[in-house]
Amino acid sequence: MIQAKTAMREKLLKKIAGPYVVSALIIQALVLCALIYAYFNREFVIPQICVAAGFFVLYVSLSLLIARLQRNRVGKLLDDIGKEAEETLKYSLRNHPLPLCVVAGDGRIVLMNERFKETFRDIAEQKADVKAFTGFESKEFKPDEERKPLKTVRNDRTYIILSAYLNRAVSESVLLCFVDATDYEKLKTRYNEEKKCFAYIIVDNYDELLSKSPDEKRPLIAANIETMIRQWAMSIDASVLRFKKDQYHLIFDRKYFKGLSDSRFSVLDSIREIETDADFPVSLSIGVGLDGSSPSQTAEYAVLALDLALGRGGDQAVVKSGKKVTYFGGKVQVIEKRNKGKSRVMAHALKQLIAQSSQVIIMGHKNPDMDSFGAAVGVHRIAFANNKDAYIVIDYYNHTLKDVYERAEKSGSYRFIRSEEALKLVNRDTLLVVVDTHVPDMTECRNLLGKTDKTVVIDHHRKMERFIDSATLTFMEPNASSTSELIAEIMQYDDDIRKINKTEAELLLAGIFVDTNSFSVKTGARTFEAAAWLRNNGGDSTAVRQLLQSDPDDFRQRAGIIANAKFDRNGIAISRNEGKHENAQIIIAQAADELLDIKGIRASFVVGETQREVVVSARSLGDLNVQVIMERFGGGGHLTMAAAQITDMTPEEVIKKIKKYINEADAK
Repeated sequence: MIQAKTAMREKLLKKIAGPYVVSALIIQALVLCALIYAYFNREFVIPQICVAAGFFVLYVSLSLLIARLQRNRVGKLLDDIGKEAEETLKYSLRNHPLPLCVVAGDGRIVLMNERFKETFRDIAEQKADVKAFTGFESKEFKPDEERKPLKTVRNDRTYIILSAYLNRAVSESVLLCFVDATDYEKLKTRYNEEKKCFAYIIVDNYDELLSKSPDEKRPLIAANIETMIRQWAMSIDASVLRFKKDQYHLIFDRKYFKGLSDSRFSVLDSIREIETDADFPVSLSIGVGLDGSSPSQTAEYAVLALDLALGRGGDQAVVKSGKKVTYFGGKVQVIEKRNKGKSRVMAHALKQLIAQSSQVIIMGHKNPDMDSFGAAVGVHRIAFANNKDAYIVIDYYNHTLKDVYERAEKSGSYRFIRSEEALKLVNRDTLLVVVDTHVPDMTECRNLLGKTDKTVVIDHHRKMERFIDSATLTFMEPNASSTSELIAEIMQYDDDIRKINKTEAELLLAGIFVDTNSFSVKTGARTFEAAAWLRNNGGDSTAVRQLLQSDPDDFRQRAGIIANAKFDRNGIAISRNEGKHENAQIIIAQAADELLDIKGIRASFVVGETQREVVVSARSLGDLNVQVIMERFGGGGHLTMAAAQITDMTPEEVIKKIKKYINEADAK
């Protein structure tokens, strides 16, 4: 190809420049001869000069004449080349094996080849609109290396549209080439549909369920549970392996997942309809893994998803696909299923870790509340009882915690430090205890994580996908009322703690009071047992109530929030605390609790604003899962009590999104 182009170029140069070169050489030879003759015959110099001048004039005249003739010749040659190129292009387009068309800037198809007309008979006419044909505007066909090729479907065939300009300059006309990718798309779809998905299923409270049923009904209940699970698995053509009495492993094709998603994992609702003699329904925890790069990774996703489902209290399905995590279900209030054996084991393990550490550093979440503070003080007491130095990390606290903090500090029994001091004190042999949160970004000092080889997490919130995964010991009980309740149970099983002082008992009791709204929500038998133990150790409910009293300004703000609340027909109350307040988080939480006392209200949402962020408190009577809604803002909590802290939205934008998420939740 290169040699042919070179030969054509040389031939063209000979035709155009050849006459100029020949005439120039002849004239120059004649002039040279005249000059030589004049040099040797000086008496004839003037005649010779005249002859040379004549030759020069002749040369110029001939050059002009030849230039005119060649210009006409070149023009004709270029016209012939242009016509030949145009005919070649038309022939190439007309006989190209792929459907081709040229689209003008206004979207009209101005040229199409025979293959295009044969392939798209319904559009085989000039001046057709390309948008009506392909679904794309003409400007969308401009070549872009970073953009994926456009696709269109015509006559049940899928075509990839390739585009190119007709010349080097950016013009309005674009050449479109349609590549039939139907077989490729079918193969791709089949590949995606046949990818294997893994699911792990655990029957929540299986042992408790059977233990609370008569002996003669236990086999029937167990059979009904297994039958329903297997029938559901059969509907998605899944293989089922029961590897424990209450645990199942499923493998199914990816194509069935959309149906599961659309039905919101209907088996979660169906399984609850099984009749039992227990005071709680049958529920499942399901973990599903999708789209792993290998079967082992997909199985790992399923295990992590199941762990999240269990950590969030069960009765839900969690789907993990790469970094994306989706939640389904979670409509039933978490059932209390803890036993004292687990708390005893946790107390023993914590005691061993404390003994093996040089010191203990305790921290809760940012802007600590009474539960976080009370739990931190409780862990400090456990460390002190085991003869270890302990420090509580607090950088900032609101005014509602001021009196409590100052009281604890003045007692001299506890050491409070800032994050800067903690970072200087921590070493690999330090035991770090995180209470009332398990999300790294919500801890008081994020940088402390990873500075030590031993970390303990104690929390009562439902597990989120962003959790402290490097913990040596994790005690997460979403069915507990509060972290203070968990700490109170652990303290009871530590032999070195004979008795706690009045301050510790009241702070732990206050933490339980706050998170249960004075024992009105999320309160189980274990909650009252922990409260009774704290009462026996000096915890005075009257003193606790005084600790939780509001000042007049807070009371007025709370009353204003309730008075300005908006109520809709679906029993949703939404209100806002006007202005920025440092204690907004506490005020809106109390207001959200009180809004639930209004008849006909099933859920309440209150939005406030501090100097740093927008805060939201959400409450529910159980009909609406407020935790799922708050998780969409990056927050969390429980089915009936949740909150979020938002830094990238205004209060108005948050309220607008809350309404949107409520409508979506009710529609499901």
